Amino acid sequence: MLNRVTLTGRLTREVDLRYTNNGTAVGQFGLAVNRPFKNKAGEREADFINCVIWRKSAENLANFVHKGSLIGVDGRIQTRNYENNQGQKVYVTEVIVENFVLLESKNSDDHSNSHSSSPNRANQSSSK
Repeated sequence: MLNRVTLTGRLTREVDLRYTNNGTAVGQFGLAVNRPFKNKAGEREADFINCVIWRKSAENLANFVHKGSLIGVDGRIQTRNYENNQGQKVYVTEVIVENFVLLESKNSDDHSNSHSSSPNRANQSSSK
């Protein structure tokens, strides 16, 4: 089976960096990804995708980017569900980011930065 996703887009908000009870960093952010076509009005639409990143990569991403930053991410799609306070089942689909690349220079620095996550990050994502 193959579960791989690669996206390029802009952050819709600052990375929400938090720490689990055992001190593991986890970041959540939204990524706006333009569709490759325009609608009838001639406007380009976008999909807004929820992303999660773990450990040191989460801390690095939170330090290097801000709302509107253009980044590339590589990872996998994950689904989960939970019951909310009203007793309704809520389904969530998100991208678990394993690698990211900064696609814009910062302060006229033309070097792109790339960061990789550890392979066992997938096991951590379900224990929020």
